[in-house]
Amino acid sequence: MAATGDDAAAMDSISRAPTTHSAALNPAGTSSGQGECPVDATEAAACAPKRPHTNSDGGVETAEEAVEPAEPDINELCTDMFEKMAIFLQGELTGTCEDYRLLENMNKLTSLKYMEMKDISINISRNLQDLNNKYASLQPYLDQINQIEEQVSALEQAAYKLDAYSKKLEARFKKLEKR
Repeated sequence: MAATGDDAAAMDSISRAPTTHSAALNPAGTSSGQGECPVDATEAAACAPKRPHTNSDGGVETAEEAVEPAEPDINELCTDMFEKMAIFLQGELTGTCEDYRLLENMNKLTSLKYMEMKDISINISRNLQDLNNKYASLQPYLDQINQIEEQVSALEQAAYKLDAYSKKLEARFKKLEKR
């Protein structure tokens, strides 16, 4: 809820610089018939602005809230506190913004890396498909090579058997010759 009237003036006096405290003590800017208010704290209490009596009951007095002006030291301390709090909050927000910027940059870099990896995987897939096609085209020749190898093995076995048989025949021939 927003403050109005004297409460707003009191809040304004807290948030203003210390040189404007005398203006904050007299928000209307007039002296209201009492002369200029001194800046000294002891004399300032006697010079506090007075509220006009708006008594509609003729003879009944109403109680007024005693308004004591804030001491200049308190106003200065409050102003200093608000300034330091603003600096602190600004620093916190700046740090948070920097964190989000860093996170955004990291996300962009990660996205680029994934795009590079996608391109690499597409190239690998294309190359693998090419190799599979080449292997498929070479398969008949590989089958022929396997058949030739089997035939060579069979021929080699036949050559060993023939060699063994010829050695037996030679041994028989020598045996018959010696007789």
